[in-house]
Amino acid sequence: MRFDPLSPVDELCGASGPGHNGRMSEFVRHLAGTCAVVLDSPHSGTAYPQDFGHACDPQLLRRAEDTHVDRLYSFAPELGVHWVEALFPRSYLDANRGLTEIDESLLDAPWPGERPRSQAELAKVRLGKGLIWRLTDDGLPLYQRRLSVAEVQRRIAQCWQPYHEAVARSIDAAHTAHGYVLHINCHSMPSVAASHATDHPGLAHPDFVVGNRDHSTSSQALADWLCDQLRGSGHEVWLNHPYKGVELVRRYGQPAEHRHSLQLEINRRLYMDEQTLQPHAGFERLQGVLRDLVERLVALDPRGL
Repeated sequence: MRFDPLSPVDELCGASGPGHNGRMSEFVRHLAGTCAVVLDSPHSGTAYPQDFGHACDPQLLRRAEDTHVDRLYSFAPELGVHWVEALFPRSYLDANRGLTEIDESLLDAPWPGERPRSQAELAKVRLGKGLIWRLTDDGLPLYQRRLSVAEVQRRIAQCWQPYHEAVARSIDAAHTAHGYVLHINCHSMPSVAASHATDHPGLAHPDFVVGNRDHSTSSQALADWLCDQLRGSGHEVWLNHPYKGVELVRRYGQPAEHRHSLQLEINRRLYMDEQTLQPHAGFERLQGVLRDLVERLVALDPRGL
């Protein structure tokens, strides 16, 4: 697989951190940790495969990325945290979607697998934000062609499956070693919701949004603890609005088994220029806040909350 020169793939696929069991592919970076905390970043990938075949201006397409989220958490491996990162862009395939969230209007033939069933799955597809995106956040079509079924199946095999295998392996390893796991699904959000990004276009976002699908993927006590930590650093934090969490917390969060999964959204205005995508002076301060938060997570046993 070759990649578009939007980003330096050699840098993305560099060696693993010291003391970690790094599993690398051209699509997923996985660094095994030693503590009970698992972080994953499904939307920060910037290596655009040359078979993408999109029809968008590349700079407009890049606004779909959770740009620099991988860099914000670059300290995680040295704390013993399990780390999983998508190197492919979310607009190529969205690892935070289920395999049933297929937009058949993109395809040149009927999809042979399962189709969207729940209203939540249908809502993402209608927004053009299914497993394979049809529209940008501003409602611009990604393609001027139909995708073949084989093409979509190949993306699933090369991107979705290894990403979820890495997350599941990390969560299982942490739970086996410690009896509990704290999984944070790491994201960023624009300062103001775009027209086709969510069901709340034009909404001005707070500094952080914590999501646990209305306390179904983690305990309420842990969600409240996470919100309190961030508020203690002087930030505005919302819980389960407008982002509750999607596939990666839904699939792996089982709080009754001490498997806690939460989604954490960071407002991009805190750390970068949203037009140029360049980090600004707030990046280092925010990274310090996140490091302090993760250090506290590493020391936390949620069974005591």
